[in-house]
Amino acid sequence: MRQLIHLSADAPASEIVAALEADGALVLDEALAHETVDALVAELRPYVEATEPGRDVFSGEHTTRTGALVARSPLTRPLVMDPRILALCETVLGPNCLRFQLHLTQVIRIMPGQAAQPIHRDRWAWGRSLDRLEPQLNTIWALTDFTAENGATQVAPGSIGWPDDRRPTEAELTRAEMKAGSVLVYTGSVFHGGGANLSAQDRWGLNITYALGWLRQEENQYLSCPPEIARSLDPDLQALLGYAMGSYALGYFTPPLPPGEGPEVAPPELALRDGVHAGSSLGGHDLYEASIAQARGAGRKTP
Repeated sequence: MRQLIHLSADAPASEIVAALEADGALVLDEALAHETVDALVAELRPYVEATEPGRDVFSGEHTTRTGALVARSPLTRPLVMDPRILALCETVLGPNCLRFQLHLTQVIRIMPGQAAQPIHRDRWAWGRSLDRLEPQLNTIWALTDFTAENGATQVAPGSIGWPDDRRPTEAELTRAEMKAGSVLVYTGSVFHGGGANLSAQDRWGLNITYALGWLRQEENQYLSCPPEIARSLDPDLQALLGYAMGSYALGYFTPPLPPGEGPEVAPPELALRDGVHAGSSLGGHDLYEASIAQARGAGRKTP
């Protein structure tokens, strides 16, 4: 059985990327201090305990999935913006978009008695039409220890190049066993699934994922973190949520105001300001030039 690579949380980015390219997943050990894990669990517990379990085999009838974490949990925001993970997003996603975006935030609690989740690829959220590029980079931060008994994620290392109809055998699956504070990093193309919880304890994982900026988000961040909440956040986090143009003409809106009282074309960050006072504008000159360069195959130019 092929095992997942474990690296230290401060491992060079080149080593992490090499593991992702080979296996599609790896574990970064001790990425969070124990005190941070304890504080996260305490802050998230009221929401998690109030969440109803799933109602089908995939979501898990003994599994809860608690979202809207950027709005609800200030302590999750540094994890969303973790520079180590964002650097990996630049490498994995950056070549195929001008901006990547936050795709999903969710606490996944696998409770005792939960059967193993069907093995799948997360990229199937967009169907089977994105077979020529990697659309997604994912993390699961362990808020409890992940063990083979309590539902540690099952992963098929090296499965990123498999056809969609390939199914891993038991011998091709391994478990992402790790201590609380570690993080599983994996791409949208690797075959994986939540493990069965045969223990008497819950397994908590904080799932934060990222995607190409021109794709629909799994968790609609504009509704999970609406403007009245998002306007208080750091501008970089606002942009990652989607309150920024994805390219020169991707993501603008028209404020539904009376005639003559607002612009007809406005970038989404304008929704975070008090009042709308700006002329019509798409993404600006820098985004225009970057979009043209990308369309001509000149590579990614970050605005």
